[in-house]
Amino acid sequence: MPDWTIKDIPPQLGRSAVVTGTGGIGFEDALALARARCAIIIAGRSSEKGEMAVARIRGAFPDAKIRFEQLDLASLKSIKEFGSRMRAQRTSLDILINNAAVMTPPTRKVTSDEFELQLGTNYLGHFALTAELLPLLRNAEQSRVISISSVAARSGMINFEDLQAQRDYRPMQAYGQSKLACLMFAIELQKRSQTSGWKIESIAAHPGISRTELIPNGAGPRSLAGFTRSFLWFLFQPAAQGALPTLFAATSSLAEPGGYYGPKRLSETRGAPAPARVPPRANDAAVSARLWEVSEELTGACFK
Repeated sequence: MPDWTIKDIPPQLGRSAVVTGTGGIGFEDALALARARCAIIIAGRSSEKGEMAVARIRGAFPDAKIRFEQLDLASLKSIKEFGSRMRAQRTSLDILINNAAVMTPPTRKVTSDEFELQLGTNYLGHFALTAELLPLLRNAEQSRVISISSVAARSGMINFEDLQAQRDYRPMQAYGQSKLACLMFAIELQKRSQTSGWKIESIAAHPGISRTELIPNGAGPRSLAGFTRSFLWFLFQPAAQGALPTLFAATSSLAEPGGYYGPKRLSETRGAPAPARVPPRANDAAVSARLWEVSEELTGACFK
C-alpha cells in the first residue's frame, strides 16, 4: 500500500474544523485542511501569531475559509468563553483537533486555575474544550475529535497521589503524564460516544519527533533538548510530515474510531502514518474511568 500523504485527504468542502495551536503541527493541520477546502478556525492564545498563521494560509490559498479565535487552554474561563462563542455562531462542528501543547518547562508552572501547566494545557484544557463543543460535534453528521499524544506517553504514568506535581516536579515526567492522559481520553471518549449514541468518532495521533517550536518554547533554546533541536535538526522530521498522522486521523476513511496513529518508521519517530503502539497503561479501564471523573471534578466539564 502506498504511503498516505496530504494528496489523499478527501475533499472537505462543506466541513468545518477547530484546530488548537497557531504554529507547528497545528499550523500544518490548518494549511492542509484549507487546501482541501475545509472551513477552519485556528484557536490560540496569541492573536498576533494567530493572525499571522491565517495570513500565511490565505497567502497559499486565497479562497481559504479560515479565521482566528482567541483561546487560552490554560484558563477555564477562556475555554468557557470560546465555547459560548462557538455555540452562538455555529450549529455544528465536524472536526476538533486538540493539538496545542506545552512541553517541559524547567520549573513548575501553573495555569490560572492552579493546574500544573503541562497537565492543565495539554490535557485538562482540551478535556474541558471538548465538553464545551460537544453539542456542536453531536449535531454534525460524522464528527471526529482528534487528541494529540506523544511518544513520551510510553513512559507516562497517571499519578493520582500527586497529579499536579506539587510534591515532585520533573519536567519530562509531567509531560509524559499529560500525553498519556490525552491518549486515555481519546480511548475513553470513543467508549462513551458509543455507549451514549453521540456518533462522534474519537481518534488519537502523535507526530513522532518533529521540528516545531515546542521544545524551544518549553524547555528553552539553551536547554539540552533545545540545543539538540537547533544543532541536530536532521534528527527531526519536518512539521508538515509530523502532521500527517493527525490529518489521517481527522480525514481518512481508513482511520478507525478509537484508533491511534503515528509515523511508521524508526520506532514511530518519522515516516508516513500507520497504526501506533498503544502503551499498556493507556488501556487500563479503571484508571481511565477514574481519570475522567477526576477531570470532570477539576474542570467542571459536563459531557451531555
